[in-house]
Amino acid sequence: MAPDVRYTKIQQMEPMFPAAVGEELNDLAVEVIRQSAALGGGLHPVTRRGVVELVRTMNSYYSNLIEGHNTHPVDIERAMDHDYSHEPAKRALQMESVAHIEVQRLIERRLFENPDETICSPAFLCRIHQEFYDRLPVEFREVKTPNGKTKTVIPGELREDEVEVGRHIPPTYATLESFLKRFEECYGSVTLGEIRKVIAAAASHHRLAWIHPFLDGNGRVTRLFTHAYLVKARIDGHGLWTASRGLARNRSAYMAALAGADEHRHGDLDGRGNLSNKGLLDFCIFFLKTALDQISFMSGRLELDGILRRLDGYVGRQVSFGELQPESGYLLQDAFLRGEVPRGEVARITGKPDRSARRILKDLLEKKLLTSDSERAPVRLGFPTKVAGYYFPQLYPEGVEMTES
Repeated sequence: MAPDVRYTKIQQMEPMFPAAVGEELNDLAVEVIRQSAALGGGLHPVTRRGVVELVRTMNSYYSNLIEGHNTHPVDIERAMDHDYSHEPAKRALQMESVAHIEVQRLIERRLFENPDETICSPAFLCRIHQEFYDRLPVEFREVKTPNGKTKTVIPGELREDEVEVGRHIPPTYATLESFLKRFEECYGSVTLGEIRKVIAAAASHHRLAWIHPFLDGNGRVTRLFTHAYLVKARIDGHGLWTASRGLARNRSAYMAALAGADEHRHGDLDGRGNLSNKGLLDFCIFFLKTALDQISFMSGRLELDGILRRLDGYVGRQVSFGELQPESGYLLQDAFLRGEVPRGEVARITGKPDRSARRILKDLLEKKLLTSDSERAPVRLGFPTKVAGYYFPQLYPEGVEMTES
């Protein structure tokens, strides 16, 4: 597209849904629904909540990695405990990661309290942007415009500048409200069927990025919005999988698929809209295949016997280093299976006298392998970053899982 051509009419965003070629897209949508519904079904609900917290951290790591910001998971965990680096650059990245986690949690809570929330509305999208940027350091709010000027991003405000994103030139800022209204009409319709909602999750991901409503932060807002869409459509697998891991691990293919859906229609056989039907169809197929890959990945990691074997292996390794007592494994396995363990049962579970059992429990709590809401409350399994690579292999890239920065 020529550099001086800009989108000003909502018809230029068509098609909003791909005209399916064959049954592949529908088949993928059905599989996403089926497999996500089964994900984590064997986990105790309390244990599952702990895994969800770990997945949120993972989602933050990968979403920011897509933007070229690499923050070690250990540093993210430290920041969640308000332990920030004294190095300004590392501290800023920690703040960015915490912002992503907090906003995702805020979205989930809002949808739990108000399932009828209109997440496709400009107001909801602006709120995501505002909540995210309100939590960022000042230096992350400064951006360069195409004319070389430095501007400050205003949290929650639609852009008031023309922008360029690689070869793509998004709609003019004066027409953003009309494009976003069309976006809401199509993807926020309550009449969408179950399969159509899955396809809409993929199509809306591209179209929101294509509109590029904010001066900066559009990628993160788009991924947080897509997470909200999956939650609202009940295809997020109880929060146990995230698309960002798959998109980050295939970043070049992700960017190519986005760019392909940006393209104009290629002749009469490429749909009847202004934009390429094939490009949007290919993006939706790519996105849903990525989703299935991630659901399958987490399904394998959440298989009960597998987790128990890996947990036992981790304890055995720590025992050989003199870091844990052998009886620790009984307590960790019980917490995993039952969700919560009353403190009064620790001696029975470990087979040790009360004083020795209390020492084992104290050690596990200090290492965050067990957690509790108070000194007398039951204990539950913890998922600190240092064990993520043992309990859930390949959750993070090789070289990141087992190390601290």
